[in-house]
Amino acid sequence: MKYTTLPNTDIKVSKVCLGTMTFGEQNSEAEGHQQMDYAFENGINFFDTAEMYSVPGREETYGSTERIIGTWFKKTGNRDKVILASKIAGPNPNFGYMREKLDFSPASIKYALENSLKRLQTDYIDLYQLHWPERKTNCFGQRGFKVQDEAWEDNFREVLETFDSLIKEGKIKHLGVSNENAWGMMRFLEESKYQNLPRIKTIQNPYNLLNRLFEIGSAEVSIHENVGLLAYSPLAFGVLSGKFLTGEPHPKARINLFPQYKRYNSEESTQATRLYQEIAHKHGLTLTELALGFVLQQPFLTSAIIGATTIEQLKENIATVDITLSKEILAEIDEVQTIIPDPAP
Repeated sequence: MKYTTLPNTDIKVSKVCLGTMTFGEQNSEAEGHQQMDYAFENGINFFDTAEMYSVPGREETYGSTERIIGTWFKKTGNRDKVILASKIAGPNPNFGYMREKLDFSPASIKYALENSLKRLQTDYIDLYQLHWPERKTNCFGQRGFKVQDEAWEDNFREVLETFDSLIKEGKIKHLGVSNENAWGMMRFLEESKYQNLPRIKTIQNPYNLLNRLFEIGSAEVSIHENVGLLAYSPLAFGVLSGKFLTGEPHPKARINLFPQYKRYNSEESTQATRLYQEIAHKHGLTLTELALGFVLQQPFLTSAIIGATTIEQLKENIATVDITLSKEILAEIDEVQTIIPDPAP
C-alpha cells in the first residue's frame, strides 16, 4: 500500500480508501466485516462512511453502514488504527426521517454527529464532512450553474464555528466537504483564514475517466490551497471495470439494482468506456488498472475511495495502487477526453 498525509496534518492515510456504502444493503454485516478485515490486512487504514448510508438512502436501512462499522470496531479493537471519515447529510426532501431539519445549523450538526458516534461505537471521528451543500448549486450530475430562488442565507462562518467547538470537545479532529464546488471551497477557506477557524482539509467529489469536471476550477483550488481530493466513484459504479461491455446481464450490479443512479448509463459513457478499454488492452492493462491508475496519479488526489460488493473486486482494486501510467498512455486518455468530454457529469 502507498500512503500520503491528510493535507495540513501529520495523519498518514492510505492512497486507497475503503468505501462502505454497500454495507447494509448489497452487503451483509458479515460481508462488511470481511471487507474491512481484508482491507485492513492489506494496508488500508482509511474508511469512509456517512450517516445516510447504506445506499440508496431509505428509512429501513438508515445508519446501517455506520452500525456495521461500529460492530467491527468493537469486535477487532482496531478503532485507533483506522482513520475514520463520515458525513452529515444536507437538505433532501426524501430524507425527512433522519432528523427534524436537514440543514447545517449548530443543533442539526450536533444531533447528527452524536448519533453517528453512537452507531460507530466511538467517541470521535477523524474527518467529518458536509455530504453536499446546504445551498442550491450544481452537483449530482448537473453540469452548469443555474440561479435559483431559495431561502438559504450565507452561514459558512456559523458552520465553522460549530465545528470549532466540536474539535475542542474532541468529538471530531478535522473537517471536509463533499459534492462541493470551487466557490464553496473558497468561502470556507476565506472564513477560516480571516476568522481563525478550522480549515477544511479535503473535498470528496466524483472523479474518474468519465467525469473529470473536478479539473475545471476545483482542481486549481485544491492544488493552491492544499485541499485534498477524496475521489469517489473512481470506477464509475463499475462501468470502468468493463464488465458492462461483455453483453452479460449483471443483475446484482448497482446500476441494474438501482436504475435511479443513471449517471454512467449514457451512450456517450459506453462509447468512451470502449475507447478506454482499447487503450488499456493496447498497453497490457485491464480497464480497471487504467481507470484507477489514472485517478491515483493525479497531483490533487489524497485518496481514491473504492467500494466493492465482493472480495474479488476489492482485491483487484487494491492491487492497482502499484500501477503507473506512462506519458504516452496519459496522452491517449486525453485524446478520448477531447472527443467525448465528461460524458457523465
